[in-house]
Amino acid sequence: MATRKILVTSALPYANGSIHLGHLVEYIQTDIWVRFQKMQGNECHYVCADDTHGTPIMLRAEKEGITPEQLIDRVWHEHKADFDGFHVEFDHYGSTNSDETREFAEQIYLRLRDDARLIEKRSIEQFYDPVKQMFLPDRFIKGECPKCHAKDQYGDNCEACGATYAPTELINPYSAVSGAQPERRNSDHYFFKLSDPRCQEFLRKWTRSETLQPEAANKMQEWLGSESENKLSDWDISRDAPYFGFSIPGTEDKYFYVWLDAPVGYMGSFKQLCNKTGINFDEYWLPQSQPESGMDARRQEGGDADIPVGRLGAAGAADNADATSVAVTELYHFIGKDILYFHALFWPAMLQHAGLRTPTKLFAHGFLTVNGEKMSKSRGTFITAGSYLKQGLNPEYLRYYYAAKLNGTMEDLDLSLDDFVAKVNSDLIGKYINIASRCAGFINKRFDGKLTNIHVDKLVSAQLQTDLGYYKLKPSHITEVADAYEKRDFSKALREIMAFADSVNQFVDKHKPWAIAKETGREEELHQVCTLALNMFRQLTILLKPVLPELANNVETFLNTPPFTWEDALTTLPAGHRINEYKHLATRLDPKLIEAMVTANQESLKPMTESHSPTRHAEAQQHAPSPQSSPASGRGGERESQSSIPAPIAETISIDDFSKVDLRVAKIVNAEHVEGAEKLLKLTLDIGEEQPRTVFAGIKSVYDPEKLKGRMTVMVANLAPRKMKFGLSEGMVLAASGDTPGLFILSPDEGAQPGMRIK
Repeated sequence: MATRKILVTSALPYANGSIHLGHLVEYIQTDIWVRFQKMQGNECHYVCADDTHGTPIMLRAEKEGITPEQLIDRVWHEHKADFDGFHVEFDHYGSTNSDETREFAEQIYLRLRDDARLIEKRSIEQFYDPVKQMFLPDRFIKGECPKCHAKDQYGDNCEACGATYAPTELINPYSAVSGAQPERRNSDHYFFKLSDPRCQEFLRKWTRSETLQPEAANKMQEWLGSESENKLSDWDISRDAPYFGFSIPGTEDKYFYVWLDAPVGYMGSFKQLCNKTGINFDEYWLPQSQPESGMDARRQEGGDADIPVGRLGAAGAADNADATSVAVTELYHFIGKDILYFHALFWPAMLQHAGLRTPTKLFAHGFLTVNGEKMSKSRGTFITAGSYLKQGLNPEYLRYYYAAKLNGTMEDLDLSLDDFVAKVNSDLIGKYINIASRCAGFINKRFDGKLTNIHVDKLVSAQLQTDLGYYKLKPSHITEVADAYEKRDFSKALREIMAFADSVNQFVDKHKPWAIAKETGREEELHQVCTLALNMFRQLTILLKPVLPELANNVETFLNTPPFTWEDALTTLPAGHRINEYKHLATRLDPKLIEAMVTANQESLKPMTESHSPTRHAEAQQHAPSPQSSPASGRGGERESQSSIPAPIAETISIDDFSKVDLRVAKIVNAEHVEGAEKLLKLTLDIGEEQPRTVFAGIKSVYDPEKLKGRMTVMVANLAPRKMKFGLSEGMVLAASGDTPGLFILSPDEGAQPGMRIK
């Protein structure tokens, strides 16, 4: 198989808070995939960077009495230490506050402005803080909600009633920065014309090109609307001074909104890697059918000086290349589903109309809950990467648990702390490590650390010959695991691997080397049984290496071998190969360590200042505008977090009212797309009746129908049937949603059967 050339990125963590366990879902997922590609022999580069610009960075640095540059340098080292601690191995980890990112951001902007004519200047009205002498992003304005009159609500939405509004609609607004009453002032802003028919046409095709996961593609179609609609609004890409970021060419007091230069940070970080290693940058970022299309110089707006734009890649790297000599490369972005709007609409539209290549694939994952709930400081489940490591917990245990939950979809995953302990101790210690610990000592003590010949013709008994064929790992199994890794279905990969671990343990239990060792005349049989078991342990380690790189490294030392490649899983260690003395490779996970970590992370409920709120990426600090947001409102500005307060409780009802609703456990027998429906999936539900029911549910944008089949859920069974365009809907499935992105169908606890009534 030909070697692939792959560039991989993860979303950029915002330089305004610590890395926590929710962040790590993405970076661990990406790192596993990258390590697998490298074990396959592919040329795979993994880059990332801190996202460093925006108002919150500027204000936090000011509050701490340091410069923004000092703040982001300190946070960079903190983030890098956390990633290193969890064995997330970037080929380069940079910062968006770099010359490379600035140059690329300017080049892209100038192409969009001068070539594509997709940049437009407009005057908008905004709130201005006369004390701080700055225009205020929505999240830095507070006041009385115009809908429910709750006090101290943010300038974009009310956390009491859930209403959204323009900041100018707030009653008695005040600046969250200084407390002053803001003034209304007009300011010129620059907009990327996402509503332009060219962008609309391109995005309709691109989002249907199988670049996105099915559920992500469905969400994009919902945001784009039908062919006759134009639901996308133009995007305000500028901010007024003072602002920590890159100034817009041709202006004196305007800066790029952080969400313009944040994804450009992928390019800036990769360019720094190219500068160090000689990788051809243009091969990965220029359209591969146009290898000679460099960027020309563009003239500054409103000035006479030329801006030297030049080529995107290393100087002269592709100048002498012809179209047939440029290798096919692949570009993959791993992101959270909360930033799909930016990465699947803004980013590809920017790249396309700036003459650059768009991603090969965009992979989105779901959110993390802990013990079935949002991470909470009061409960101690808002856990930072640093606090996990400080408790002495093995980082690879969390890597393994996340991998066992990740299936390549946008489904959320839950970190059940009790299940975490049980699964690690059962799988890694009880099944995997147990193999080596039961067999290695015999090789070291009885046979001078040397393995013996385990070719089928050399086995001492017919039973061993038969068992070798039955228990050994077959090439088809290795292919299945590789396919699951490639598709990011790590949970399937680990199920296959642990099934093999079960098989190896059955082999050891059947032949009982500890019993053979007590009998004279059976030394060769003992030697062969232990050699076979250790070779199968080696194969298990190779398959687990993308998930457990440090443990695999220790096994390589123990088995005295070079670093494992994927192809090594098809081979065995030769007769006479000497292994090293066995030392404990892993220990059981002590539940007391988990309890101590939770206790250490517990905090009393208290308000957090905007400048110190923990953030996911820039997307958590810079909230995505809705597709219908008014471009003139200047909304979609800096937002500190996407956490929400639940909607107010509805009016009180009696138990008699509640008893009228017949809730039943339902099994999803089948799930399928509905032709012509943008939001609906057709579900066939078994609730214990003679005939299953049909229910049309508006969950197409978040669920892949194939992943729903066989799942248990909850439905309203006595809802009057509703005649719809696509057929008769005979009930309603229950789902949870809030102000934050996501729709979550409910599931009963394990053991519930179809038809059971919920009381």
